[in-house]
Amino acid sequence: MAGNLEINRRGLMLVLSSPSGAGKTAISRALLQSEPRLTLSVSATTRLMRTGEVEGKDYFFVDGAKFSRMVDDDEFLEHAKVFDHSYGTPLGPVEAALGEGKDVLFDVDWQGAQQLSERSPHALVSVFILPPSMAELERRLKGRAQDTDDVVAGRMARAPIEISHWPEYDYIIVNRDLDESVAKVRAILQAERLRRDRQIGLGDFVRDLTGQS
Repeated sequence: MAGNLEINRRGLMLVLSSPSGAGKTAISRALLQSEPRLTLSVSATTRLMRTGEVEGKDYFFVDGAKFSRMVDDDEFLEHAKVFDHSYGTPLGPVEAALGEGKDVLFDVDWQGAQQLSERSPHALVSVFILPPSMAELERRLKGRAQDTDDVVAGRMARAPIEISHWPEYDYIIVNRDLDESVAKVRAILQAERLRRDRQIGLGDFVRDLTGQS
């Protein structure tokens, strides 16, 4: 009977990118709270730990020498340098999660998204988050109270370059309202999970369902 056949699913890689301050981190946190089959890819970084961050949960904090060794040993799925610091996604945990049918969330910039697309194009679903305006982006950056005025100015100067890569993404969301943006990304995730080529055993299920050999 067809009901006895299981249809499993390959995990997918969900990439969220945005200029700093546009909301990708807040959206990521909301998704992780509401999607039990979604796990966060924890990156390694050479930047210093910020107040409230936890080693192994927010990032793996490493020095420059160790990061370089990891690059040389091909331990990263992607890596990039952003604002004078290096970031990279360890390969092993991602492959393990995808093999278990879990989806992996990536909070990376356009450089990381390009590398992920080159290495795993069929597993990748990419979403770019835009701010409603540059004035609102600056307001959000200043409101975080995490960075100095010089750092905020640097992020604002870099934002147009980051935004220029929007055509490289599968989906674009303007983050005017956080809850609305989260709902849109969840809709994307649900639709991508149902893609025919992600469902393992679907052919056997249909053949059994229709009585075909």
